[in-house]
Amino acid sequence: MLFNPQAPKRATNLSVNSDLLRQARELDINLSAAFEETLSALVVKKKQQAWLEQNKHAIEVYNQQVEANGVFGDTVRTF
Repeated sequence: MLFNPQAPKRATNLSVNSDLLRQARELDINLSAAFEETLSALVVKKKQQAWLEQNKHAIEVYNQQVEANGVFGDTVRTF
């Protein structure tokens, strides 16, 4: 789970383009839900980017080993 959906809600102030806000309200878009959904997706993306950056060296080393020696299971698979 990315975040605790049971955590209490907290009021916050945001600045939003007035035309975009008007259109969203006309379309009955739940702003809080839309914000949480979009923010959640952004958090996932940023965490993925951070993980890749933190593990960049290990991934490079692993890829070099695979290139030189093949994948671990290549010698034991029967298909």
